[in-house]
Amino acid sequence: MGQNDLMGTAEDVADQFLRVTKQYLPHVARLCLISTFLEDGIRMWFQWSEQRDYIDATWNCGYILASIFVFLNLLGQLTGCILVLSRNFVQYACFGLFGIIALQTIAYSILWDLKFLMRFFRTSWAQL
Repeated sequence: MGQNDLMGTAEDVADQFLRVTKQYLPHVARLCLISTFLEDGIRMWFQWSEQRDYIDATWNCGYILASIFVFLNLLGQLTGCILVLSRNFVQYACFGLFGIIALQTIAYSILWDLKFLMRFFRTSWAQL
């Protein structure tokens, strides 16, 4: 009987916890899903000049085009995050964030970085 009482108490505590936190869990889940984009957007804000200089040096496109690229990247990520968290236009926000990933893959030459690709494949293979 002692084990049944313990299990009943644990179920009651879990039920009470879920009743209290149930309304917050979808927001926390969405925040976890977009956290990478949110962090990257905030980092772009604080490392504006480094990001701009890197794009300018890599693509030799000039100060203004590099600034526009960084601004659009920052705006796209933060706007997508806000839309997903507010549950407005979620499908369009996800397409926008996917576009940001594609844009960054090309702009930061990630696709052709053999070291990055090998690390990605190693991580992906380990998860299988």
